[in-house]
Amino acid sequence: MKKREFFRRISLGLICLPLLLLNGCGSSLPKGEAKTQSQWQTFEEAKSAYDSIVLFETTTEDLRALGFDPYSAPNVKILSYLDVIQVFSPNDSVKPEDLPPSVHSCIKSRELCLAYEATPSVSSSKRVGNVVLDLLKFKRERIRTGWNFNALVVIDHDIVVYKIWSGMPIIDELETRKNPLGPIQDSVGTSIQSGM
Repeated sequence: MKKREFFRRISLGLICLPLLLLNGCGSSLPKGEAKTQSQWQTFEEAKSAYDSIVLFETTTEDLRALGFDPYSAPNVKILSYLDVIQVFSPNDSVKPEDLPPSVHSCIKSRELCLAYEATPSVSSSKRVGNVVLDLLKFKRERIRTGWNFNALVVIDHDIVVYKIWSGMPIIDELETRKNPLGPIQDSVGTSIQSGM
């Protein structure tokens, strides 16, 4: 009788041990990070540099000191005057008189008109939740955090004549994918919740 009880406990332990190991190993789920290299480490730093740009005063030399220089700062794109036209007039419904006056004047300068576009960002993602359900593809949850900043600076004759920005100071999303049939089914029912 004691032998039977011993083997029953061993069998139960062998069955439960892998489940306990899998459930307790949240760190075994994949993690990832994407970062666009830039001189700004935070959204606030990028926005502060942008705010330092003064229209009709800031020069391309000043932009270099602020970090908006494609020749010294990584991931700052140069747009030609044709690219500027495309940004501000993506279709025929936007007429030249609809453009900001300084941009319209800049485009008339042709080759002396250009723009710098900076898009620094940091994004981290990690899978969370039940490891067994995740590995068997029944339910996968991913948390994505970070920030992004986009700045467009229009330059006419080496002087900033227009600027505009957009971005997300805080990215905080939970993405959930559920597969009732697990590994034999493609992911369905994706839902994303922001600001957890």
